[in-house]
Amino acid sequence: MMNHQQLSARLETVAYYVPEGAALADIGSDHAYLPVYLADRKQIRYGVAGEINDGPLKSAEENIRKAGYSSIIRAKKGSGLEVIVDEPEIDTVVVAGMGGPLIRSILDEGKDSLAHVKRLILQPNIAADRIRTWLMKEEWDLIDEVILEEDGHIYEILIAEKGTGTNAYHVDQDTRMKELWLGPHLIRKPNSAFQKKWEWEYKELNRIKEQLLNANDQDQVKKRLNEVNEKLLWLKEESIDG
Repeated sequence: MMNHQQLSARLETVAYYVPEGAALADIGSDHAYLPVYLADRKQIRYGVAGEINDGPLKSAEENIRKAGYSSIIRAKKGSGLEVIVDEPEIDTVVVAGMGGPLIRSILDEGKDSLAHVKRLILQPNIAADRIRTWLMKEEWDLIDEVILEEDGHIYEILIAEKGTGTNAYHVDQDTRMKELWLGPHLIRKPNSAFQKKWEWEYKELNRIKEQLLNANDQDQVKKRLNEVNEKLLWLKEESIDG
């Protein structure tokens, strides 16, 4: 059972990338487990546990109080990055355990609040490529990525710092598109979780391809079929064939 003393492997990996002495904002903090865990290890000097709903907010407040960190960790109610609008000391932001499109939306809607932030640690449950695209557009360098499996689920963790947005990618446009989808760092160090995720995706793409080939109006599906074939080619290039 997860608590502030024993995190999941997913959140332990997130915690590993929080810099020593950070002022942390954990968006959608889920009982404030992560900031309390980091305070226990004297890894952060200050923390904000952001929650949008009253139930989790009260749970976070109680866990912070019980752990004795009310002086350095604040539980704050707000949507996304609203909780750091008046927190200029925050230099590290974690957004974990949500879909990629939602995380991208949180970052985009609150990007004016990121002026003082030096590091983003993002853990999407799906569609990590949406976040990579946003990071590139907004000139955040993707400095590292991790992919891991836990309890039958595969998670990706993206670590970014302000820069040019293009540091991790090839100049060639086709290669860059593949890297945005698969993860530029993950391609270079594929592990068993990477293989498992994309072998499943390869099979799923072939299933979609078969449906498209059997569609009545081939003109309408041509663009989608080309996209599927391109992704299948990318996976074959990485020695993934299901």
